[in-house]
Amino acid sequence: MEAMDQQRRPRRSFTDAYKGEVVELCRTSGRSIAAVARDLDLSETALRRWVTQTEVDAGHREGLSTAEREDLARLRKEVRVLREERDILKRATAFFARETR
Repeated sequence: MEAMDQQRRPRRSFTDAYKGEVVELCRTSGRSIAAVARDLDLSETALRRWVTQTEVDAGHREGLSTAEREDLARLRKEVRVLREERDILKRATAFFARETR
C-alpha cells in the first residue's frame, strides 16, 4: 500500500484558461490526446474529460454543461441545508410540544 502511495502524483489544479489552451492544442495539432497528454505531463483521462466537457459546453455532444453542473451542485447543497433545517424544526416542535403538556 505504501509503495502505491509513493508512486501517486500529488493532485494538481489547472486554470480554465490552461485547460482551454490544451484542448485547442488537441484539436489543432492533429496529434492524439494520448500524445499531447504525454508531452504536457498530464493524465490521459483528465485530458479526455476536458475535451469531452468542452464539446458538451459547445453543444456538440450530449450531457450536462459546466453551468448546468454548477447549478445542480448548488441546488443539491441547498436541498441538503433545507432538509437539515426542517429536521431541526421538527425536533424543536416535538420538544416544545412535550414541554407544554
